[in-house]
Amino acid sequence: MINLEETIQKCASGDRKAQTTLYNQFASKMYGVCLRYSKDSTEAEDNLQDGFIRVFTKINQFGFKGSFEGWMRRIMVNTSLEKFRKNNHLYAVEDMVVYENVQIAEETISAISADDLLKIVQGLPPRYRMVFNLYAIEGYSHQEIASLMSITEGTSKSNLSRARVILQKKVIDEFGLEKNTVTTTLC
Repeated sequence: MINLEETIQKCASGDRKAQTTLYNQFASKMYGVCLRYSKDSTEAEDNLQDGFIRVFTKINQFGFKGSFEGWMRRIMVNTSLEKFRKNNHLYAVEDMVVYENVQIAEETISAISADDLLKIVQGLPPRYRMVFNLYAIEGYSHQEIASLMSITEGTSKSNLSRARVILQKKVIDEFGLEKNTVTTTLC
């Protein structure tokens, strides 16, 4: 198997076979990244395609410092964010009173599959989904999220808080669970 550095160098020179190799090696992981930032699988596939086009266009800028996968992941996240900003419209947000004082037992969270949790996260209003993913999954600070999404830091914090509450309520509703006294918070 050709090593990654050699494949990257061949991609930078325009070698289509190397691009196919790189795509095959990373597509499934990067699709997972795109899916977290997309409303559905079709949008995730579009973001993946656009992201790989950017990867191949900018691959000569990768300086072999740090992880190539991390570099590619950042491109996929930024591609998804740009699409979100481009298509950003005002979306109705559910009344937060419905979600107050929702608590979930820890054993409940561990019983939910990753696919089920992903579907619930995808059901969040788009802005909440973006902030939740950037903060809880990617590890961005509220200051960084504010900059990436062109919102205030306070708005980022508020959106995260509301996303968490909505997620907790949806987990209870989806799985027909009762509120328990042993609680945890989602991220």
